[in-house]
Amino acid sequence: MNAVDLRARALESWALGWLASQNRWPEATSHLQTVSGDASFRRYFRLPLQGSSLIAVDAPPEKENSRPFVAIAHALRAHGVAVPQVVAVDFEQGFMLLSDLGDTLLLSCLTADTVDALYGQSMDALLHLQQCSDVSGYALPPYDQRRLLDEMGLFRDWFIGSYLGLVLDDGDRARLNNAFHAIADNVLAQPQVFVHRDYHSRNLMLLADGSIGVIDFQDAVTGPITYDLLSLLRDAYVVWPDAQVQAWVAAFAGRLRTAGQLEGVDNATFQRWFDWMGAQRHLKVVGIFARLSLRDGKHGYLDDIPRVFNYLVNEIAAYPALAELSELLHEVILPAWFAMKPEAQAFFTGA
Repeated sequence: MNAVDLRARALESWALGWLASQNRWPEATSHLQTVSGDASFRRYFRLPLQGSSLIAVDAPPEKENSRPFVAIAHALRAHGVAVPQVVAVDFEQGFMLLSDLGDTLLLSCLTADTVDALYGQSMDALLHLQQCSDVSGYALPPYDQRRLLDEMGLFRDWFIGSYLGLVLDDGDRARLNNAFHAIADNVLAQPQVFVHRDYHSRNLMLLADGSIGVIDFQDAVTGPITYDLLSLLRDAYVVWPDAQVQAWVAAFAGRLRTAGQLEGVDNATFQRWFDWMGAQRHLKVVGIFARLSLRDGKHGYLDDIPRVFNYLVNEIAAYPALAELSELLHEVILPAWFAMKPEAQAFFTGA
């Protein structure tokens, strides 16, 4: 039996032992059932109980630190955000039991007819989440310049260097570095709030009562006010017409103003913040998807790169300060990528 299977067996033994020690939980009715893994080393299982179920989490402690997840989960629940309750945890083994929010990802519910209402609910939930200011026992890391630059560096190192096999000359490296710094400076000038860091349709759930549940929040930071909105509206897994996205951006800006959190900022400025935040996130995500394939053997993420790269190309096109980045993408990066993956061109509206 391999190590992964041994951990699953140990997780089940721990979960059943914990349940046996409690009086208020019903007995398990079945073995663990695989729910999913994710881009990290965590795995999720459902543990059926009499009349209910729990989610059992395997987070190997040498790979994953579960303490931020637990602290943030407690804070968000206390703030009124619909996140899983941490029922039991063993930090040393890297095991957790969580309340079960179900199987209905927001992504599976999004259609042209439903998206306005569902994104409206998701933006309402986001506005509330951004106002969570107290995480007891854990200091949210700042989304500072070093972190922003390191994330964009994943694009250079993993996508350009490792995946495409390109060696940039000194001029091109300078153009890329200048763009990274300009983007970081722009997004750091935005108001700073609680940031989930992966607030999109695969990490939002439609709950049985019709409300929005939030998962996968363990990497939360204090950062730019547009970051999570960008993750939601320019999703790596689903694309909407740009005019519709701009309308949603303006609508969220209106929500912020009503809440007294965006005084003196017009829609044009907020849209610019949103676009520059998109440049940072999408440079990072393209690099991460390449790394997941090359380092971790998770090749499915390569299929999502064209969608994310198209966002990047389009969101920087209107800004003269990012003209050198746009030129580098069109003159060097995209030709090399299209030569490797000709089918990627079908995704591009701005290439």
